[in-house]
Amino acid sequence: QVQIVESGGGLVQPGGSLRLSCTASGGIDMIYFMAWYRQAPGSERELVASITSAGKIVYADSVKGRFTISRDNGKNTVYLQMNSVRPEDSAVYYCFRGGNWWGQGTQVTVSS
Repeated sequence: QVQIVESGGGLVQPGGSLRLSCTASGGIDMIYFMAWYRQAPGSERELVASITSAGKIVYADSVKGRFTISRDNGKNTVYLQMNSVRPEDSAVYYCFRGGNWWGQGTQVTVSS
């Protein structure tokens, strides 16, 4: 059984920083495609950033230059460094692992 566990969410002021972590366990021992999605109330879930097993990275236009996705394959962990956050970044952030596995989500709220 695969488990996806996110952490690092919380309340942050506009312009501040936050780092999300996602650790995947279980399943076949290999390097998977991983991504961060987010969903705000009343909105559809949207891709924030993704990273392939080869390290190719894609960002949503709305976070380019502010967010950075990275991974530690030895720890089966992917990170999302969020800098210069804005109120519109407030959402539940979900980690996705290849094979259609999702985490439970972590709330990020940007507010003064």
